[in-house]
Amino acid sequence: MILELADISIQPGQNAAFEEAIQRGLKTVIAHAAGFEGFKVNRGIESPQRYILQIFWTTLEDHTVGFRGSPAFAEWRAIVGPFFASPPVVEHFELVAKSA
Repeated sequence: MILELADISIQPGQNAAFEEAIQRGLKTVIAHAAGFEGFKVNRGIESPQRYILQIFWTTLEDHTVGFRGSPAFAEWRAIVGPFFASPPVVEHFELVAKSA
């Protein structure tokens, strides 16, 4: 399993609208992508305009080729993109260890 981690900064005062939009986009667009295994969204406490989005994919290519190369990516960005204060920083990780 691959973890996609997106560090997202949104425009001030848009938290409620962004949280609705990101949940809608995850459930209606990304959840239907091949290789999608789940997600988590966390809001910053010290920096409430900062969000960490974690999406779990079966393979790296499910995200980088399958999803990003599909029309669904444009649909996703149309839902969440208007809230971005700057482009998200996106990186991928593989599991090394975890608790029981």
